[in-house]
Amino acid sequence: MVLAHDIAEIRRGEFKGPAFKKGYKIQEADICHLQRLGKNNLYVLKIEEGYLHENDAAVALADALCGRRVTWKDEPKERKISLLAARDGLFKVNIEALSQVNTLAEVMCATRYTNFPVHQDDTVAGVRAIPLVIRAEIVDEAVRISNQSGSILEVKPLRKARAGIVVTDNEIYSRLIEDQFEPILRRKIAQIGSEIIGIAFTPDDASCIEREIKGLLSKGADLLLLTGGMSVDPDDVTRHAVAQAGAVDFLYGDPIIPGAMFMMSFIGDVPVLGIPACGLYHETTIFDLTLPRVLAGERLNRKDIADMGHGGLCLHCTECKFPICPFGKGN
Repeated sequence: MVLAHDIAEIRRGEFKGPAFKKGYKIQEADICHLQRLGKNNLYVLKIEEGYLHENDAAVALADALCGRRVTWKDEPKERKISLLAARDGLFKVNIEALSQVNTLAEVMCATRYTNFPVHQDDTVAGVRAIPLVIRAEIVDEAVRISNQSGSILEVKPLRKARAGIVVTDNEIYSRLIEDQFEPILRRKIAQIGSEIIGIAFTPDDASCIEREIKGLLSKGADLLLLTGGMSVDPDDVTRHAVAQAGAVDFLYGDPIIPGAMFMMSFIGDVPVLGIPACGLYHETTIFDLTLPRVLAGERLNRKDIADMGHGGLCLHCTECKFPICPFGKGN
């Protein structure tokens, strides 16, 4: 008899996988092994019209859910197909459409969190049919939902930014204290695949800050990072300087800790990110949540920022393991 599905075997701490694979022809010598696995009967599979085998259903699901720059390679294993990132970028999930597919009950798709960077060939999702034989209409409905949504799973490429940094602080500008922001930002910009083309130090003076912003723009900066002057003291003028430089879509303040005094705006198409002092003391802040989305070409609005409040509380672990933690994973 030819097996209609994999027969799994689990030996704790040693092995988990198919002892016999779909399509294998059972031999007399296999009977004792099957009995040890609790299989005292083998059943004849007859797929009626209007039904699909689990593997065929999984292939249909994988084809439907793979959006731009998401792919799959291997045949179903233990009824499942792994979906992979076809390139480095920002992983995006249409959460509402995904929920609609999973509500169908007889099919499923489990994914990574949306809005987090992935690398090429990373597993981003897994799909499978739940029963061995599934109604074709269920699979057709899942395909319809996916097609109607445009793209349930997608990887957006991150552009390589030419970043300019403006450090605003009277004490740093006067060399009374040493700046600590520059090495932090250099590391984070390099890690995400971008470069820094210039850095300027200014006092807490709106005109000086505006001049340095325009100077970096003239040098070709297509991303601006500003530090200092994000609080509420009278001499915290960075926000005002950014506005003077022509910023639009101005956002200041957010429901994320650390990073509640974060600023975001645009001068033309150039994103301007204002990083509050928490960026010096915490390894991970709102900056780490927003930078990948900005480099993926997203122009975040107030609703986008507000949604980040769910999951926006950092637990300040003794050893930061971001992104393998709950921070930023509520939206």
